[in-house]
Amino acid sequence: MPVSHVAPRQGRKPSSDRSKQDLSAARVDLLELMQSINFGRIERLRIRNGEPVFDPHPVVVREIKFGGENGPRPELGNGDFLLKQQVVELFAFFDETRNGVIDVLEIKHGLPFRMIVTEVPA
Repeated sequence: MPVSHVAPRQGRKPSSDRSKQDLSAARVDLLELMQSINFGRIERLRIRNGEPVFDPHPVVVREIKFGGENGPRPELGNGDFLLKQQVVELFAFFDETRNGVIDVLEIKHGLPFRMIVTEVPA
C-alpha cells in the first residue's frame, strides 16, 4: 500500500494536534514508541484513515551508541506536553495521506527526523 506522494506540500495546514492530550490513542502509541526508541527507525509503518496501525507490528530498529544516549526520552512518562514541530508535521502528513505505508521513519532524540515512502506515479 504505497503512499501517493512523498514530501509534505508547502503551505499545507498543520495538524490540529498540538499537545499529547489532543492525540488519538494510536498517535499517542506512536509518539511513545518514538520516545522509547530515542535513536533508530521504524520500518513498514502502515497508515489507515490517517492513523498509525500496529497490526501487523512495524519493525523497530534501535541505534545503540556506546557511551551515548540509549535509553528512552525523559518525556515518555509525561501525561501532557506541547508537541514539537516535527511531530506536528508527521501527523499532518498522516492527515493528508490518509492511507499508505511509511517504508522508513527515522527517529533522532525521540522525534521523527525523516521518512522514506514509496511513491506511486499518478
